[in-house]
Amino acid sequence: MRKFKLKKRLGIFLLAAAGLFAFGVFSSQSFKPFEYVKNESASVSEALAQPDAPKHIQTPKPVKAIYMTSWVAGTPGWRSQLVKLVEETELNAIVIDVKDYTGRISFSVSDPVLQEIGSVEERIPDIKDFINQLHQKNIYAIARISVFQDPYLTKKRPDLAVKRGDGGVWKDRKGITWVDPASREIWDYTVRIAKEAEKVGFDELNFDYVRFPSDGNMRDIKYDFWDEKTPPAEIMRDFFTYLRTGLNPIQVPLSVDLFGMTTTNTDDLNIGQILEYAEPYFDFISPMVYPSHYPPTFNGFKNPAEHPYEIIFQAMTRASERLIAATSTPDKLRPWLQDFER
Repeated sequence: MRKFKLKKRLGIFLLAAAGLFAFGVFSSQSFKPFEYVKNESASVSEALAQPDAPKHIQTPKPVKAIYMTSWVAGTPGWRSQLVKLVEETELNAIVIDVKDYTGRISFSVSDPVLQEIGSVEERIPDIKDFINQLHQKNIYAIARISVFQDPYLTKKRPDLAVKRGDGGVWKDRKGITWVDPASREIWDYTVRIAKEAEKVGFDELNFDYVRFPSDGNMRDIKYDFWDEKTPPAEIMRDFFTYLRTGLNPIQVPLSVDLFGMTTTNTDDLNIGQILEYAEPYFDFISPMVYPSHYPPTFNGFKNPAEHPYEIIFQAMTRASERLIAATSTPDKLRPWLQDFER
C-alpha cells in the first residue's frame, strides 16, 4: 500500500481524501464536498467510562492523510518530518501501522489473549504520547490493521494458516503466508487488536488485506476453515458483520481498504471483495486506485499506469454511482492514491 518524495527511509506515501474528487471527478450534482478548516479547533469526545479513557478527535471533513510505517512512527527523528509536512500543508491525518504485513503488533497491549499469542514487537513504545501530540496539533490518527496476511501467526499457529495440498503452509509469490479468512478465531483476534488500538487513542480503525489470498500457486491451496462451497464474498461479508458487531461498543469510525477494481467489477475478483458487500459495515471505504496495479488494456489503455487521471476518474465515478444506487453516499469514499519517486 506507494511512495512519497520526502526520503526513501520514510517509505510509502498514501493520500486518502473523502470528497477529493469533488474538484475534478465528481460533478457538483454527485455530492457536496465536506468543508474542513485546517487549524480550526477540533472537538474532542468526552471520556465517559473512566478518567483515563481515550479521547478522540472528530473525523476531519475531508480526511487527507499520509501513511506512516510503525518503524517511522517509533522513531521521533523520522516521524517529526512527516508530522511537520502535515502541519504545513492541507493534510490533516496520519495512517499508522498497528499490525502490518509481518503480523506484528507495534505497541504493547493489555489484552491477555494477545499477550499470550506474543505478536507484539514494540516498535512504538511511546504510542500514547505520540497520539496525544498529534491530537494537540489537530492531526487525526488512523490505525491500519493488516488482517489475513499474517506470517507471525501462521508460524505461531500453523493450524490457522492457509495450507498447501500436502498440509504445509502456503506462501504467495512474495513468500508471505496467510491465515484462513474463514477462521472465527482470526476474526476475534482482529477485533481484540482493534480494541487495543482504540484504547491507546487512535481515532479510526482501518482494515487492510481483508480478502482471500492471490498471486501464488492457486492450484495448490487448501483451507481448513473455509468449506470452499460458500462464496468467498459471503465469507468476507460475514467477517464484516462480526467486525462491526464486535467493535460497536467503542464507537469510533471503521474503514476498509479494497482493491481498486472493486469500483468497476461486479464480481469478487476471486478474492471475496465486492463493494456493496462492504459498504453497510464501514463508515469509510478506501479503494486502492493505483494505476500501476491495473492490467494492460484496462479501459482501452495499453499501459494504465501512464493514464492516472483517466483511471482514477473512471474508478471513483463508478464507485460513486454504485454507492448511490445502493442508497448510500459517495461521502464514504476515501481513495488511496500512489506517488512515485523520480
